[in-house]
Formats: sequence, C-alpha cells, structure tokens
Amino acid sequence: MFRINYDALGITASLACAIHCAILPLLLTSLPVFGINIIHNYFFEYGMIGLAFVVGMYALYHGYKKHHHKTLPAVFFSAGISFLLLKELFHDYHVLLLVPAVILIITAHYMNYSLCRKANHCHAGDCNHG
Repeated sequence: MFRINYDALGITASLACAIHCAILPLLLTSLPVFGINIIHNYFFEYGMIGLAFVVGMYALYHGYKKHHHKTLPAVFFSAGISFLLLKELFHDYHVLLLVPAVILIITAHYMNYSLCRKANHCHAGDCNHG
C-alpha cells in the first residue's frame, strides 16, 4: 500500500517556499512586464503560508497522536510559521525572518519524523499504530 510521508512533504514544501522567497524575485523580475505579479502578491504569499501550515499541522498531528505524544515538534513548527507571518508584515527584515522560519519548520518535521521512527512500540493506551 502506498503511504505518504507527510514530514518529507512538509520539508519539501518548506524548501520550496524558501526557494520561492529567496530566488524567485531574482529570476523573475521581468514578470510584471507581462502583467504577472506573484512576487509581492499577498494572496499568493499567504496562500503558500496557509498551505505549509495545513500540511505541517497534519503531519505533526499524525505523529503526535499515533506515535510519539511529544509537543516539541509543534512548538518549533508554530515558531516557524510565526516567523513566516512576521516576514509578511515586516518586509525590511524579510531575509532575517525567513531563515529562522525555514530552519524551525524543517527542524520540526525532522524531529517529528525521528520521534515517529523511535516509537516502534505502544507506550500508552491511546496508541494507534495502524
């Protein structure tokens, strides 16, 4: 049966977001000439943050509920999402807020993945390793 590794998907989405935020403005500065503006499109930016939040929270909730019962990955993830939101509010500090956001989100997914791999046995009555 095919299973999706949501932590790997979350890490990939975080990296894609970092690439979008760091490189896209440099490579696609000619898009406004063609009437296309995704570089500073707030709907697009908040949509990407929302997508990262939904995928990330699903992965972390799955790991928490079915495997490790640790909240630390969610704390790191929440801090990372907070930095992403702050990045949208304080444009002058874009890079200074983006770097810790990506590091925190990737760290959260890696921690969740590692904790899920270590939880190879039921340790509480509510475990559901199915």
